[in-house]
Amino acid sequence: MELFDVYPLYNVEPQKAYDCTVVDKNGIEYLDLYGGHAVISIGHSHPHYVKNLKEQVEKIGFYSNAVQNSLQSKLAKKLGELSNYNDYQLFLCNSGAEANENALKLASFKTNKSRVIAFHNGFHGRTSAAVAATDNLKINSPLNAQQNVTFLPLNQIELVKTELEKEDVCAIIIEPIQGVGGLDEGTTEFFVALEKLCREFKAILILDEVQSGFGRSGEFFAHQYHGIKPDIISIAKGMGNGFPVGGIMIAPHIKPSYGMLGTTFGGNHLACVATLSVLEVLETENLISNAKLTGDYFLSEAIKLPGVQKVKGRGLMLGLEFDFEVSELRKKLIYDHHIFTGGAMNKKLLRILPPLTIGKKEIDKFINALQNVLTEEKVDL
Repeated sequence: MELFDVYPLYNVEPQKAYDCTVVDKNGIEYLDLYGGHAVISIGHSHPHYVKNLKEQVEKIGFYSNAVQNSLQSKLAKKLGELSNYNDYQLFLCNSGAEANENALKLASFKTNKSRVIAFHNGFHGRTSAAVAATDNLKINSPLNAQQNVTFLPLNQIELVKTELEKEDVCAIIIEPIQGVGGLDEGTTEFFVALEKLCREFKAILILDEVQSGFGRSGEFFAHQYHGIKPDIISIAKGMGNGFPVGGIMIAPHIKPSYGMLGTTFGGNHLACVATLSVLEVLETENLISNAKLTGDYFLSEAIKLPGVQKVKGRGLMLGLEFDFEVSELRKKLIYDHHIFTGGAMNKKLLRILPPLTIGKKEIDKFINALQNVLTEEKVDL
């Protein structure tokens, strides 16, 4: 049997990793400024994380949600404390797509409506409703296209109001900072008005914090920069530091009932320990503060680089926009300078999503390498 060939692959095979460094099968070390799509939050192979997972797997790794698992309650309490959402409820699943799928389903249950408002260049996953709310025709099959989704531009609140006045919208789903789309974001004025309109028209406001959450933006959640409280928050990626974990945080006015949502693997013992370990390291090592400070330093240095048109994002969820497509630039950074970076739907944007443990030394290494590629090598990009 062969693999189903859907991924264009770089000719690099990582075999081990620590902190912000990935080591390939030839022993070559790479600076990881992408974290496997923002998944690595507390650094590769963090000793606290590794220790806890080893100890847990020796006890029990999995059992179904038909029995009690006190690790879930412990995780919910810790997450509520650190995120300042003590009064919310937690449903655990396995991925960001599944989190958004459950968020949209729950919104439809709550409102008894089916239409969704999403935004241009948004990305919410690859499952049925989540991919239908993703603004990318290439990954939407005819099956997905049956969903009732309206796409609107960011920061045009009157267009949102016009759609809500039709009174058939169950949910508005939005990323506080667009990830795959290219680091664009709504203004505080827009988010505050969005929250108000959702209350007025009884639509559920879903904040997709799958990529931006767990401290990446320099706040626990990126929407907290705007002083709003959504009805549902979807979480994943950096939540498990590489272990597959996802979830939704649900406002107290949305009441559960048996069988409403469900999952086989979500909230298993290992997933809970992985997430608890991440939360403990975020707290004890002040990584959210580090994300903000290191991100600010990155922004101040990156804007000086030749060819950089714009620097986007917050904390360690960053993008450098050029006046050329960056695919060849990324290859040169990988093969010539041994640095991982990311791309986006915006082909002119270089995405930077390193572990939150990164410091100025690593940022300087990247800045120097990028300057070398852009000036000394005079790449025709």
